[in-house]
Amino acid sequence: MADRTAPNCHLRLEWVYGYRGHQCRNNLYYTAAKEIVYFVAGVGVVYNTREHKQKFYLGHNDDIISLALHPERVLVATGQVGKEPYICVWDSYTVQTVSILKDTHTHGIACLAFDLDGQCLVSVGLDSKNTICVWDWRRGKVLAAAPGHTDRIFDISWDLYQPSKLVSCGVKHIKFWSLCGNALTPKRGVFGKTGDLQTILCLACARDEVTYSGALNGDIYVWKGINLIRTVQGAHGSGIFSMNACEEGFATGGRDGCVRLWDLNFKPITVIDLRETDQGYKGLSVRSVCWRGDHILVGTQDSEIFEVVVHDRTKPFLIMQGHCEGELWALAVHPTKPLAMTGSDDRSVRWRMVVSYLKNIVNDLSSNVLPLHRDMTEVVHIKDRKEAIHELKYSPDGAHLAVGSNDNSVDIYSVVQRYKKVGECIGSTSFITHMDWSTDSKYLQTNDGNGKRLFYRMPSGKEVTNREELKLVQWSSWTCVLGPEVNGIWPKYSEINDINSVDANFNNQVLVTADDYGLVKLLRYPCVRKGAKFKKYLGHSAHITNARWSHDYQWVITIGGADHSVFQWKFVTDRKSKEALHIAPQETLGDSNSEESDSDQSDVPEMDSEIEQETHLTYRRQVYKEDLPQLKEQSKEKHRAVAMKKRERAPGSGLKLHFIHGYRGYDCRSNLFYTQTGEIVYHVAAVGVVYNRQQNTQRFYMGHDDDILCLAIHPLKDYVATGQVGRDSSIHIWDTEIMKPMSVLKGFHQLGVCALDFSADGKRLASVGLDDNHTIVLWDWRKGEKLSAIRGSKDKIFVIKVNPYCPDKLITAGIKHMKFWHKTGGGLIGRKGNMGKTETMMCAVYGWTEEMVFSGTCTGDICIWRDMFLVKTVKAHDGPVFSMHALEKVLEGKGSNRDGSIFLPLSIASFAPGLLLEDNPSIRAISLGHGYILVGTKNGEILEVDKSGPITLLVQGHMEGEVWGLATHPHLPLCATVSDDKTLRIWDLSPSHCMLAVRKLKKGGRCCCFSPEGKALAVGLNDGSFLIVNADTLEDLVSFHHRKDIISDIRFSPGAGKYLAVASGDSFVDIYNVMSSKRVGVCKGSLIYITHLDWDKRGKLLQVNTGAKEQLFFEAPRGKKQTIPATEVEKIDWSTWTCVLGTSCEGIWPVVSEVTEVTAACLSNDRKVLATGDDLGYVKLFRYPVKGKYAKFKRYVAHSTHVTNVRWTHDDGLLVTVGGGDTCLMIWTHEAEGHREARHCDSEESDIESEDDGGYDSDVTRENEISYTIKALSTNMRPMTGVKPHLQLKEPSVDERQGVVRPPVSRALPQPEKLQTNNVGKKKRPIEDLVLDLVFGYRGNDCRNNVHYLNEGADIIYHTASVGIVLNLTTACQSFYIEHSDDILCLTINQHPKFPNVVATGQVGMFVRATSPSIHVWDAMNKQTLSVLRCFHSRGVCSVSFSATGKLLLSVGLDPEHTITIWKWQEGANVASRSGHIQRIFVAEFRPDSDTQFVSVGVKHVRFWTLAGRALLSKKGVMSNIEDARMQTMLSVAFGANNLTFTGTISGDVCVWKEHILVRVVAKAHTGPVFTMYTTLRDGLIVTGGKERPSKEGGALKLWDQELKRCRAFRLETGQIIDCVRSVCRGKGKILVGTRNAEIIEVGEKNAACNILVNGHMDGPIWGVGTHPTRDVFLSAAEDGTVRLWDIPEKKMLNKVNLGHPARTVAYSPEGDMVAIGMKNGEFIILLVTSLKIWGKKRDRRSPIQDIRFSPDSRYLAVGSSESAVDFYNLTLGPQLNRINCCRDIPSFVMQMDFSADSCYVQISTGAYKRLVYEVPSGKQATEQAVIDRITWTTWTSVLGDEVVGIWSRNTDKADVTCACVSHSGLNIVTGDDFGMVKLFDFPCPEKFAKHKRFLGHSAHLTNIRFTSGDRFVISAGGDDRSLFVWRCVHAPH
Repeated sequence: MADRTAPNCHLRLEWVYGYRGHQCRNNLYYTAAKEIVYFVAGVGVVYNTREHKQKFYLGHNDDIISLALHPERVLVATGQVGKEPYICVWDSYTVQTVSILKDTHTHGIACLAFDLDGQCLVSVGLDSKNTICVWDWRRGKVLAAAPGHTDRIFDISWDLYQPSKLVSCGVKHIKFWSLCGNALTPKRGVFGKTGDLQTILCLACARDEVTYSGALNGDIYVWKGINLIRTVQGAHGSGIFSMNACEEGFATGGRDGCVRLWDLNFKPITVIDLRETDQGYKGLSVRSVCWRGDHILVGTQDSEIFEVVVHDRTKPFLIMQGHCEGELWALAVHPTKPLAMTGSDDRSVRWRMVVSYLKNIVNDLSSNVLPLHRDMTEVVHIKDRKEAIHELKYSPDGAHLAVGSNDNSVDIYSVVQRYKKVGECIGSTSFITHMDWSTDSKYLQTNDGNGKRLFYRMPSGKEVTNREELKLVQWSSWTCVLGPEVNGIWPKYSEINDINSVDANFNNQVLVTADDYGLVKLLRYPCVRKGAKFKKYLGHSAHITNARWSHDYQWVITIGGADHSVFQWKFVTDRKSKEALHIAPQETLGDSNSEESDSDQSDVPEMDSEIEQETHLTYRRQVYKEDLPQLKEQSKEKHRAVAMKKRERAPGSGLKLHFIHGYRGYDCRSNLFYTQTGEIVYHVAAVGVVYNRQQNTQRFYMGHDDDILCLAIHPLKDYVATGQVGRDSSIHIWDTEIMKPMSVLKGFHQLGVCALDFSADGKRLASVGLDDNHTIVLWDWRKGEKLSAIRGSKDKIFVIKVNPYCPDKLITAGIKHMKFWHKTGGGLIGRKGNMGKTETMMCAVYGWTEEMVFSGTCTGDICIWRDMFLVKTVKAHDGPVFSMHALEKVLEGKGSNRDGSIFLPLSIASFAPGLLLEDNPSIRAISLGHGYILVGTKNGEILEVDKSGPITLLVQGHMEGEVWGLATHPHLPLCATVSDDKTLRIWDLSPSHCMLAVRKLKKGGRCCCFSPEGKALAVGLNDGSFLIVNADTLEDLVSFHHRKDIISDIRFSPGAGKYLAVASGDSFVDIYNVMSSKRVGVCKGSLIYITHLDWDKRGKLLQVNTGAKEQLFFEAPRGKKQTIPATEVEKIDWSTWTCVLGTSCEGIWPVVSEVTEVTAACLSNDRKVLATGDDLGYVKLFRYPVKGKYAKFKRYVAHSTHVTNVRWTHDDGLLVTVGGGDTCLMIWTHEAEGHREARHCDSEESDIESEDDGGYDSDVTRENEISYTIKALSTNMRPMTGVKPHLQLKEPSVDERQGVVRPPVSRALPQPEKLQTNNVGKKKRPIEDLVLDLVFGYRGNDCRNNVHYLNEGADIIYHTASVGIVLNLTTACQSFYIEHSDDILCLTINQHPKFPNVVATGQVGMFVRATSPSIHVWDAMNKQTLSVLRCFHSRGVCSVSFSATGKLLLSVGLDPEHTITIWKWQEGANVASRSGHIQRIFVAEFRPDSDTQFVSVGVKHVRFWTLAGRALLSKKGVMSNIEDARMQTMLSVAFGANNLTFTGTISGDVCVWKEHILVRVVAKAHTGPVFTMYTTLRDGLIVTGGKERPSKEGGALKLWDQELKRCRAFRLETGQIIDCVRSVCRGKGKILVGTRNAEIIEVGEKNAACNILVNGHMDGPIWGVGTHPTRDVFLSAAEDGTVRLWDIPEKKMLNKVNLGHPARTVAYSPEGDMVAIGMKNGEFIILLVTSLKIWGKKRDRRSPIQDIRFSPDSRYLAVGSSESAVDFYNLTLGPQLNRINCCRDIPSFVMQMDFSADSCYVQISTGAYKRLVYEVPSGKQATEQAVIDRITWTTWTSVLGDEVVGIWSRNTDKADVTCACVSHSGLNIVTGDDFGMVKLFDFPCPEKFAKHKRFLGHSAHLTNIRFTSGDRFVISAGGDDRSLFVWRCVHAPH
């Protein structure tokens, strides 16, 4: 048989011709060692020009397209294309990988740049958003990511003079980025008038915020900050592709072929025009320049590299050349010299004249044949064919040339006859791909595109059909891809044309192939069988078009199609490779000696049966526990109705896990260790067990929820890591003393974790997943961070080990796999062990030096490795070596194996007596310590071997196979189990906990049962037979075999045990008489297999359950079927109850019963508690009888998959459960109600939310259901109709209509002023700017805990709208934080002294990147932003809290999952995140003494969280300890010492929790909901605030002691009927209170005096604003039914009037002595200012009054309403206010009104976007435009009219400009809109989209805006935010 191994020789990449100039730029640099670094195809090249040597970096697996050089110029970063592209950072000196960055970008990486100190790397992706990523590249971590631009980005650079600033440029844009926290925030460059908006191709940053950039038209654009300040015109003739900054200045290169040098101020130094030089040519285009000292490197579009010396710039030195465009297919090698020739679609034929030499085809686009002479002159030019010529070859004697073309034929030309055509070969049906001549030049063989191989006689071209004559033909070359000799090059199932080229080396019997995947493969020649083994080499990116040996077989030349490159490989034969062993093999990601083979005749090594089994184990689950919440949600709808009914409550008693029999040995290894204290730690099922062998007790780690598959121990032996099965499987690191998790690692492994190892320093942990690639991850486990990850192998990996001497190195061993890895940044690089044929390794361990490794194989050998080379192998065991342990001194301390002997000077063959099942079991784990050797066997036993010889058996369990049969003894503490492992075992349940007896059976069994007096034991087997044995000796008494199918249940009748009922899988129950041992009856009638049986007390009736969920009854002993109604069934006295159907247990079926079955049940003997086991591994307890659906229960997790059986002992003291697949027997103690300490695995509450609704409160409901508007997406506030002003067509004026042309100089009067300007000083000055001066308002109605003291109580901080406000209490001055883009929803301060005055605020936002909600952390004193955290909480952030050390920040989202996230806010790093609860979470707070513990409360839940590493673990609050306590909606949380937590509820109670167990309830702490609680850190006192009517005893504010036992109530003197406190904070002797009514009050603790600090409207919107005609005071009217008077200089509210109805509008009279107020119900009131008495009131309308105005002469009052009317009242007639007229024909509701200066006209803006003018008081409409144009108005508040068209912006399609006001000077107009913006324009502004300044701060919807007298201030009123902003006007200087 042909040798099927890979060849021994190999190829070494020696030289690469080419440079990637096309579609890339800035990719050519000098390194520190003056070498040149660039890339071509998928290879990074470091070229030493002096020694003419190249080094190659081969870490990529696809085309490299970007490159950046580290500032120290040794490290290089390169980015590639591909579906999952990655970035490699590598050392240009050693060409080894330093770091791999992956998992973020898609499509490719377009640009890269290092920052100044080289710590950060920025990358730009090729995805649709052109994502920009900033990396901490050494750790492989993303620091920040943001969408870059909608169009391509061409260059990105760090600003080297300012920290954390970047600039990016590309198609028609340039952006300036700043990095803060994890947010990258862009500002677009403003081109302005200085230059055209155009595509920017490259950039460089200079000092003082100056940036230079090269544009597409050849100009240089110079930027300062974000503004374009000047341009350098015509720096190049066309696009500038590259710009390089160095110490001396800048170099630029452009499409015009010039390189220009500039000094540091960008003054030109010199020009080098490469087109004009000797080497130049027309069309040369520069893509890359690099200037270092006096050398300049230039890379061109056509793949050349020039080096120019500055002082001799006319003679550039050409140092590299390559083909440029199109594909490169042609390659020929010279027959005698080391030369090669290539031809490509770029129409050039090039010679390579290095040591390398090449032979073959010329392919010109015009399909010409060009035989050339040595000096490249044309000999002859023939064109016979239209199609491309694919192949041509000269015959060996040189007489003929064969030309194969795409028109399916081969032409034969005679060389001597001047290339006359002498023959033609026709026969192919497709294009010709390959040809070979025979050595005697008489035959030609061809391959074509259809995969046909044909032969022709030469030179005539006749086809040879008789294959006999070809038998002896010798071929002079072999380049064909078809034929028996090259069968093996084809993998199975491959496309026929994916191998492009083959060339055989007859001397060395090797074959080289080139394929479409960029692989060069080396195989043996001939290779006859398909799927031969090969060695493969990466480097080319896409397809390799050709490969040829050189004439002397020293080199292989390969050419890449798309990458235009030519690779030259040195051929190293096996003789040479022996000598070269000391050279480390070149790193490649594809292993050079790949043993991959997919042939049919794969040489399968004899695999040990056990390993074979193990490799086929699957750990996939139908349903993962992680899926349950979703499944429950889906099932919920069906059960809504049921949920309303009262459900059975959970039982009072509980279980506690007491002991487990079993150890997982059958498919795990090395999972057994001694701890520090000498206890033994191992795992079984989903439990980590710590076993104390002195006391024979066990402690359990119960944090896992599915099978544990591996276990590793920390070097200090105090922590253990365990990995489990799961869809997103987790690794827990836990402390063996306290059994608590230290860290949980999640998010990387799918399906399961199969191997773990700690590093020697204990800081790192390596893990291997069970996914298809067996991913390897290296963790920093304490932080929970993934350090690096990589795909491991296709086959299973059994073991991973971290090098004890160097934690960056690891080894993995597995099926045909032994790899040596080292960490590089975020990746790992692996190399296969060099051993010829890789065996299957079962275990591996490091030796005594860094290089030494031992591994054990599946054949019993031990291999000894040095670095990665096999030194020798030692035969050690006869079976596989499963486990090894390295000792300090003895080498024999190795491993253990199947033949049961451990290699030490002792042998376990002389096994101790005891109940070992096999004499020499297969050993799976071995561990040393405390003078003993610990051994774990495949059969689930753990043995301890004393050094002196004796052996003790510590733990036993069933072996592999499911355990189903379980029976407890009727009066002794014993139980029996029977399993598929063919054993029957008796266990002692008393404290000795041991296996008493075991007996082997001929078949596995599924059930067993003791007889009523306990003497006999019946066992049902899987083959349909059963036997009865003596319960003491286990000897046979009797056996029967009547059935074929499995026996599924077996039961003795009660009493004397006269009958035995035997149920089988073929749907029958047989009844036997035990005494006579005869079958006396058969029960028929079930449809399907039987699952459960029970007898009644009399022994006369059988109850049967079947797999089809039938409940059947049969009479004994004959087996007659009975029908019994459900009501009767309950009355029957059953002797046992193990059935799962029927009304008395319908509540045991879970909500998601489609996916999970209840497999077993058992009723306690006192008939109070029903225990069940189900498919998900839960053991549950129910109160019996379980009537009604979905009863409440307590549930316990310890088994992993199904619980197959549960049984109570005779005295109900213990519950015994067996797990199917996990083979273990668990013993639980049953704890009665009375004795109850908090256990960490008490039950979880039941599946469905409780039927109690958790209470109701209007405020809570509003807060829960509120939907926050995003400003940017807001829509109209008013129901407008019609066409917006900026879209209306202008009507022509009368003159225009009549064609009158007015003379330019008119005698008519000059146009009067638009506006009366009476009360401004002599000189008019326009307003330049507005500055926020004051804000009246506080967001209290739907936010909480948002008022805090700062600076020892000197300042307070709170928020409203999108502004954070700091108020100084002594000066009453406010200062503002205005960086938020939308409403702030929550605020907290950092209480750690290290971070004084640090505040975090969270805002609203949708998760669309532009408005994604963010959290800002800022300094309250100087308002500097410290960090911005962009987060995934769509809709908004509703709670934030700092940890005890102040370094972590916790945030909660409003998204449907209510995500909880923990941040390291200083770095902007997301530490952990997970969904919090399905219902709204109101508050989450860290415990004041912890960085890891926090509590979240919300609608009907409270959860206690722990941060472990990067995972969040939560426990629900358990309420069942207190009678009648029920889960209600929790609103607030506070903390006490000793792990106490207090939560305030909606009913006014406060719950007190210890850990997560409810310990007491403080009933009615408040009469209404407890909205807020505050824990004082100084003295531990707790303040609570709630909703309460003020009374003598109580108030809405209370101060409590530390235990919440005594309290003192305070009354808030606000005059409200009900006080509702939303926020409390306690300072020194003062309490700060924020109320629902938007007041902030300071209460003295001693005297209870209240001082109101902040007032605001409590309900909005605020619609009306009226400014006083002369003083700086103003009125506001709002929906809360109040009108308030505000004083700007005093910064406070002077007065408020309660109107009893919502108010809509307010206005002062011209003298300021009267105020008119319009109401929502259509009424209006006139008050006298001095006395606040009502002067008059009237209600003529039923709908809201929209605007109300006094005429300037104080005679008339105009009232505009929603009824499309304006009413006039004459005030001189006195207070009875009779209507004198009204304006009709108004098309829609009235928005704003203004009087003319002479009180004769009123202008009205309406909801139909129409502005109308009416006469006063007649109410007639004025229509003549000429008249209207001449009116002078007193005020202008209309948003409509030609004069103000410019205030409407482009993006008002959904939203409107809502209000406007022209300044008293008539020069400016301010507007407010639905987006919450205040804008300042010049007035008038008749041009569309006028220029303006805009001011942010309000929430969505401004309702009104006004200037105060003298244009000193602007007042803006917010709709949604109920706040009044006062802006100071900044006037232009004179």
